[in-house]
Amino acid sequence: MALTSGLGGQLSIDLGALARNWRALDRVSAGALTAAVVKADAYGMGITMASKALHAAGARFFFVATPDEGMAVRAAVPDAHIFVLNGLYPGAANLYVRQNLMPVISSVAMLEEWLAKCVERNEAYPSAFHFDTGMNRLGFRLNEASVVRQQIETLGYAPQMVMSHLACADTPNHEKNRTQLALFSSVLNQFPGIPASLANSAGLMSGRDYHFQMVRPGIALYGGRAVNGRKNPMAAVATLHVPILQVVEARTGESVGYGATYSLSRNSRLAIIAHGYADGFLRSLSGTNMRPGGKVVIRGKACPVIGRISMDTTIVDITELGSDLPSPGEGAEVLGNLIGADDQADAAGTIGYEILTSLKQGRYNRSYVGDGNLPE
Repeated sequence: MALTSGLGGQLSIDLGALARNWRALDRVSAGALTAAVVKADAYGMGITMASKALHAAGARFFFVATPDEGMAVRAAVPDAHIFVLNGLYPGAANLYVRQNLMPVISSVAMLEEWLAKCVERNEAYPSAFHFDTGMNRLGFRLNEASVVRQQIETLGYAPQMVMSHLACADTPNHEKNRTQLALFSSVLNQFPGIPASLANSAGLMSGRDYHFQMVRPGIALYGGRAVNGRKNPMAAVATLHVPILQVVEARTGESVGYGATYSLSRNSRLAIIAHGYADGFLRSLSGTNMRPGGKVVIRGKACPVIGRISMDTTIVDITELGSDLPSPGEGAEVLGNLIGADDQADAAGTIGYEILTSLKQGRYNRSYVGDGNLPE
């Protein structure tokens, strides 16, 4: 693929695919509201454009991690219902009120500060309550449920939602899923009539028992694999092509890259591409003589990364292309139809989440295709 605009990498975001993914998940979760998780710059896709496209597709509830992300969604989608997963930052209640952001409250200290603001303003500002059912991350402890209930009953306050988060939903048969479901159901007994939410992308795909009144897909919206061991049904949203800077010949026995961690076992042709760890191409995708690294697609063929990935460049073995050699300026596909985020993640020993969210640091010419409001 020849690069036709700009001199750097070309990151293309398919808003139509994003919208179709949300609609597909919404059909699966019929009977529950389908929210959209747009934290981390919408998993690297761009929070402003992604939020607009998801809203056009039908999403009305959005989850972010921080108040700044919440304000970005508010500016893009004025009528959105926005939950802040990191909760209420100390001393920031006025900001949440001004921006109409709902903190996901996860501690007694947060709750007391939020209720104090409600009393001060004589208004029951909305929030969600998060209970930890097995991650030891954010959340009220299970034994705090009765204390929380008593505090809100005293003031006549009710949260918009009670929620928790699954630790092992990407492995549907994991016993911890059923344990967390049972614990969450026991918490809900303390809050009768309050809507509930438990399922992320993988939980949504694991069965209706996890759906409750709202599901919160994230990675699946952006085309990533949510459930291990299954074919990923979601459409890819991001494609990334970067320019080839130089094609060189190297001889048997010569080393490649920093640290000389890769030595050539044959006379080879190498392409140096303008893409490195400063662009979000993880250094763990480096290829050594002891283990393979990532791949990029050049002229329709997957070519291996060899040597350590540098800050600004990566070296790719294109010997198997034979005489069909690329020229400087041609594009190498890092993400696309032939190689996806999960393929790169598998090679890096990580997850597609990290590959996609790393895109936000790259030096790309970002473009959007589709309007996010395509017909069914």
